[in-house]
Amino acid sequence: MIKIISFKICPFVQRVTALLEAKKIPYQIEFIELSKKPQWFLDISPNGQVPVLVSEAGIPLFESNAIVEYIDEVSQPLESEVSPEQRAIDRAWSYQASKHYLTQCSAQRSADRDTLMQRSDKLNTVLDRVEKKLGDGPFFKGDSLSNVDLAWLPLLHRADIINQFTCYDFIQAYPKVKEWQSALLDTGLAEKSVSSDFTQRFTDFYLSQSSYLGSKKCDEKEGCNADNPVCHPKCCG
Repeated sequence: MIKIISFKICPFVQRVTALLEAKKIPYQIEFIELSKKPQWFLDISPNGQVPVLVSEAGIPLFESNAIVEYIDEVSQPLESEVSPEQRAIDRAWSYQASKHYLTQCSAQRSADRDTLMQRSDKLNTVLDRVEKKLGDGPFFKGDSLSNVDLAWLPLLHRADIINQFTCYDFIQAYPKVKEWQSALLDTGLAEKSVSSDFTQRFTDFYLSQSSYLGSKKCDEKEGCNADNPVCHPKCCG
């Protein structure tokens, strides 16, 4: 059985585990703390980053893009009869997601409103593109789940959690992306691809008192309103 070395709230790991879950490929997972990386991990991870996939032959693989391609090469694809050109296009759209994981991470940790808005604007650049690309759905390419969907799942999953705990919605201004988010979350892959304590670990880190979103949570009774300074203009009436 293959093994995944993971940090619990890493979006790059979730992209890999979501693909494994979608393909129903069994795997083991071992969690480490990136602040205390064990030597055995550093010995098998050239860049010192997660995820690392250890193949059934005991060979460690690193970099999520390479790992996803490896999984596709050794298993049945999610889609059949995809042309080489379309696969290249799918990889490009997947990369549009993964290269913005850290953009979203930094936005979530913003210390003040101005920083949050500036960092969110960087994420809006790619959200504008994908909003224009999305069709009638429910998924990125139509009726069938694809690798592109799974690449975007970490971003959309985290946006949903932030929206649940605060009045801030990264994707409120993008109706097609919102529908896509809902369809992806309805598959159950978000929950299956993370640890059982993911939401707690995620909110402890990103919604701590040191972050703007964490210190300005919307009151549960009041909900989202224009008087609450955390509310995004698109979210508040």
